Amino acid sequence: MRWLPRRARTALTSLAALAPLLVPVTGCASPEGLQSEGTARVVKAPLALWPGYAPAPLRREENPAARKAVPGIAHIPSGSMAAADPLAVLDADITSGGGTAPTPASVRHPVLHDLTGDRKPDLIMVVDLGPRTSELRVYSVQKKIVTRVLVLRGVLAGVELAAGHLVVREPTKDPRYVGVTDYAWNGDAMELWDLTLDDARTPQTPSPYPTPPPLTPGTLP
Repeated sequence: MRWLPRRARTALTSLAALAPLLVPVTGCASPEGLQSEGTARVVKAPLALWPGYAPAPLRREENPAARKAVPGIAHIPSGSMAAADPLAVLDADITSGGGTAPTPASVRHPVLHDLTGDRKPDLIMVVDLGPRTSELRVYSVQKKIVTRVLVLRGVLAGVELAAGHLVVREPTKDPRYVGVTDYAWNGDAMELWDLTLDDARTPQTPSPYPTPPPLTPGTLP
């Protein structure tokens, strides 16, 4: 008789001990085997209507993130928008495009926050054009030149700062949801980072700080 190594004998003994336990497991399978639940639903590709038509490419002046140097504003060697007069920058930008300078009462208090990652504050401003529509503009110093890097017009349900991104919330046709547009600096421009839907929120908690007085030309935030 040929003897097996001790490890082999131990393995065979273990398998022999498990064999009776394996039988009930295999016996639990249905005697009918796999059963069909019917024909799978046929998935059809969507039918495109007017497939030969497409919108014209976005023009530069229609691109909200197209960079534009603001004329008539002195260069800022420090690179910080905190050194600029917010209303002067806003008025120069709007009037250079043929618009009318907004009244100071329609301009929300400016916000300084680094959006371009250079550790120097950029300028975020909002003009309320009416009871519902507003316009958001973002300015940055690029090579000492005050430059507009973003302009958006719409119904602003909320504007937020998160992880260096600028997040704009706008209502949809369904009051339960808002569209959330996330902009981030890509090293050259503010680009669309993400576009999602989110649950509509209740009005934001009021700030514990008093509302600042209306801006007047020459004042800093």
